[in-house]
Amino acid sequence: MPLFPSSTRDIPQVKAVPRHIAIIMDGNGRWAKHRMLPRAAGHKRGVEIVREAVKACVSRGVEYLTLFAFSSENWRRPEEEVSMLKGLFIMALEREAAKLHRNGIRLRVVGDLAPFGNKITDLVERAEQLTQANNKMTLTIAANYGGRWDLLQAMRRLVESMPEQRGTFTEEQLASCLAMAYAPEPDLFIRTGGEQRISNFLLWQLAYSEFYFTETLWPDFDSAALDRAIASYQRRERRFGRTSEQLESAGRAPPSKRELA
Repeated sequence: MPLFPSSTRDIPQVKAVPRHIAIIMDGNGRWAKHRMLPRAAGHKRGVEIVREAVKACVSRGVEYLTLFAFSSENWRRPEEEVSMLKGLFIMALEREAAKLHRNGIRLRVVGDLAPFGNKITDLVERAEQLTQANNKMTLTIAANYGGRWDLLQAMRRLVESMPEQRGTFTEEQLASCLAMAYAPEPDLFIRTGGEQRISNFLLWQLAYSEFYFTETLWPDFDSAALDRAIASYQRRERRFGRTSEQLESAGRAPPSKRELA
């Protein structure tokens, strides 16, 4: 059974600060282009902003932060850029795992890692083992991840583990086999860089997430930008199928609604 409630079957607890934030970190290449720098410079700056985002989320009480680092479709990019991104991934794993551990942060990496090769898979395994007992925050990096891949691998796991139930699986059983079954569904989904789509990211898990799109490019997404996203979330009315009147009678309307009542 899943560890956390389903937003389509249950009414999750709503807190002022999102328990789980998921981010598509878009705009590294454009940030570099605007400064007449190579795309690699934008991606390197993007890694620095990841560090800042982790610190900001921890200080604000976010329990889970999930970052879309490399999609299953990103293999379509130029070979040189893919190679550079893999190199940055290796560098980050080598340099950041110990820092995350010292700060009590657990690292998880989800996605089909096999195409990255043994070096990255070994580094991921070591980093996950090093940080597995930490509980200040869980940082998930989605690498060679796709929402459709996630659903397919979950269904394969279900069929293999319970072949006698083929055709009668429940939502709870499928959710327990997803790559991020260890985390609650995201409360807030953020995409930087101006695009307004989810790009095959967490297709199942974003069912009732609040979406926040910003023109800010990822290398410029500082703690103040994060606060603006959280402030937008706090003004949302999270109904989960209920009416505004039901929320107001239960005292669960967002501040803006309560002030207008």
